[in-house]
Amino acid sequence: MATLPNNRDVWRIAAPMMLSNISVPLLGMVDTGVTGHLEDADYLAAVAIGSTIFAFIYGGFNFLRMGTTGITAQKFGAEDHDGLKVALGQALIVSLTIAVALVVLQVPIGDLSLRMLGAQAAVADFAHQYFYIRIWSAPATLANYALIGWFLGLQNARVPLYIVLVINVTNIFLDLFFVLVLDMKVDGVAAASVIAEFSGVAFGGIYALRYLRRHRGRMLYAHLTTLREYKAFFGVNAHLLVRTMALIFAFAFVTAAGARIGPMILAANAVLMNLMNLMSFALDGFAHAAEALVGKAVGANNREALREAVRLTLRWSLYMSLTFCLFFFVGGPWLIRLLTDIPEVITVANRYLPWMTLMPFVAVWSYLYDGVFVGATRAREMRDIMLVSTFLVFLPTWYMTRELGNHGLWLALAAFLASRGIGMHYYYRTRVLRSVSSAPATP
Repeated sequence: MATLPNNRDVWRIAAPMMLSNISVPLLGMVDTGVTGHLEDADYLAAVAIGSTIFAFIYGGFNFLRMGTTGITAQKFGAEDHDGLKVALGQALIVSLTIAVALVVLQVPIGDLSLRMLGAQAAVADFAHQYFYIRIWSAPATLANYALIGWFLGLQNARVPLYIVLVINVTNIFLDLFFVLVLDMKVDGVAAASVIAEFSGVAFGGIYALRYLRRHRGRMLYAHLTTLREYKAFFGVNAHLLVRTMALIFAFAFVTAAGARIGPMILAANAVLMNLMNLMSFALDGFAHAAEALVGKAVGANNREALREAVRLTLRWSLYMSLTFCLFFFVGGPWLIRLLTDIPEVITVANRYLPWMTLMPFVAVWSYLYDGVFVGATRAREMRDIMLVSTFLVFLPTWYMTRELGNHGLWLALAAFLASRGIGMHYYYRTRVLRSVSSAPATP
């Protein structure tokens, strides 16, 4: 009898992804630290602006990671070895095509981005320098998305962990070396990011080649060179792109609305959003596990395996979310003081901290079901639910509660997250689960 997913399977994927997530804020701290100790604050501001631009650009293309995971996991569950190789080849080709477009269009993209952020002249000059160096990391960054997604689809979370650690450790070392030893400025920080990304893709590429050589299956080159063969790939990823843009819009709107309320609200919300990011590092680990295990179950057309994968990952996600609720309730004031020593910001952040203590339980459903729907390649439903939650729930809630000020903004964010979770739970029960047959666990 084929084995159903168990707790060990969940943690085998979730734990490495949590560890890789933890290294991300560490890198940001080092970037801030090395530029924050230079003689001019404009260097720090320029790197902050440049990092924001690339977070938006590369975040928008994160669908390459999610889409590749779902497609690969289903091929893995169906034991389609040819399809596994094609999935990687198509993801890398699309990644390279997008990266070339970004590099070719770097001047208009850079000028428009910096104009929209409205940096002062001195900061803009340094930000331009940072942008036009780091843009050359695009081929490696997007290829890393494809490689990480592919290995997760293969139920292998160790290689993605290694890739992320190679990138971040290399980046941290070169940050320190270029800035502190070679006396470089923002150019050193940008160059460190470029070299680090290419180090990661080289490392991941070696592991991918080893896998391809060890396992049977042919590379069907016609599937890589014929546009119509990309129909499934684009069918999933086009919807994921729209979904991701709507998500980015919602969180950008929170920042912009907070800024309109006042600078202290903006600063306090930024502190609280850091707590949300901390929570997401853990919950995303279980979402990644859901992507891999659900995709495998759907590929094998095994409803019981699907049901068990969702049950286990949801249970552990709920445990973790309740832990964060308690952690923020007890340790929230301490965390706020750790992130800022400005008395006014501390006071305002503590005023809205109760929202943060509720947010893990509200958000956990949408986080986990994102993983379920990625694994099931139900990108259209993810898109529809995100659009409804953004434009028919989040924005109306905010406009109806504007008189409440920042409380209304946090209420709108909570409604947005709850709407996504409720919508995806409904679609899971009525569409995803019913689309998989009750095939016996024995082949």
